[in-house]
Amino acid sequence: VQLVESGGGLVQPGGSLRLSCAASGFPFRWYDMSWYRQAPGKERELVAGITNTGSSTNYADSVKGRFTISRDNRENTVYLEMNGLKPEDTAVYYCNAKGKGTLSALTYWGKGTLVTVSS
Repeated sequence: VQLVESGGGLVQPGGSLRLSCAASGFPFRWYDMSWYRQAPGKERELVAGITNTGSSTNYADSVKGRFTISRDNRENTVYLEMNGLKPEDTAVYYCNAKGKGTLSALTYWGKGTLVTVSS
């Protein structure tokens, strides 16, 4: 099983980034996907989630209207489009997969990608 995040980097306040998470080794279409982040000295927090079919999404209040989560079940990839970035968005962003139904006990994590928002 692998979840490989990419797309992080240094961006100025107000800028945009698109994170990708490529999944392999498990039946992607049967897993809800989420993005979490962890800033220095803080706990890991949920940023956004999307159901296995892509029919429903949810966001942390702090990113609503600025971030968009999406997925491509043909490419086994989940995305996080981030606009209007703020310094407080600086964190390591992690991809998470959680199984549905009989797979619900299974959860996987990527190693993370660093996003730094600074002028």
